[in-house]
Amino acid sequence: MTGTQERPAPSQSVRAARLLAGASAGAVLGGAVIMLAGLVAAPGPWWQGYVSEAGVAGLPLAGLYRAGLIVLAVGVAGLGLRLRAVLLLVAAGLAAVSGAVPCTGGCPLPPFEASTGADVVHAGAAILGMVVLAGAMAEHWMITRDRAARWVSGIAVAITVPVGGALGLIMLFAGRVMLGAALERLLLVVAVAWLVGLGLTLLRSSVIVELWRKEVSRNGWLTWNRRSPR
Repeated sequence: MTGTQERPAPSQSVRAARLLAGASAGAVLGGAVIMLAGLVAAPGPWWQGYVSEAGVAGLPLAGLYRAGLIVLAVGVAGLGLRLRAVLLLVAAGLAAVSGAVPCTGGCPLPPFEASTGADVVHAGAAILGMVVLAGAMAEHWMITRDRAARWVSGIAVAITVPVGGALGLIMLFAGRVMLGAALERLLLVVAVAWLVGLGLTLLRSSVIVELWRKEVSRNGWLTWNRRSPR
């Protein structure tokens, strides 16, 4: 024994993970706020019709709305990279497609309205993206060891699955109705809240790991072995 103690590896990776989690949550929230600005600026009451109608070419802040969706997609991708979660990365890609391919006026959807190829691509990417995101919520709920993240994911899944199912049935059998518009907005609020909450729980976990590393550095491996996180 030389009396020297091995110190833990530098915590640059922890700091990078913390930065990625915080930046991703900020991108999701910022993108959602930008989208909301475009939605409110669109003609007519903001709580009626499909949300995507705010991105139709020629409408006030349509470009801003689509840019907000792209920013949100970047945030989702960041969370996917942070967690190495394939479902989040797929959801991010689908959100980006939905933002890059706007629908036509009114965002018509079959079987009740005549639709263009762009309408189908836009709606298909948006719907499939939400389904994949629900899968990501369920996956994180099942595998995470973080109690706060488990609660956040469980609540999000419990709301998203029935609301999304009801919205799908309404779109298929009733078409454009007020209830569908309300459910779509509720679904988006839950999705954004979960993504931001996920980013914050990851940020909190990174801070805890950093504090733990500093404790190990000061007190050595014996203290670490007694107090290491479980």
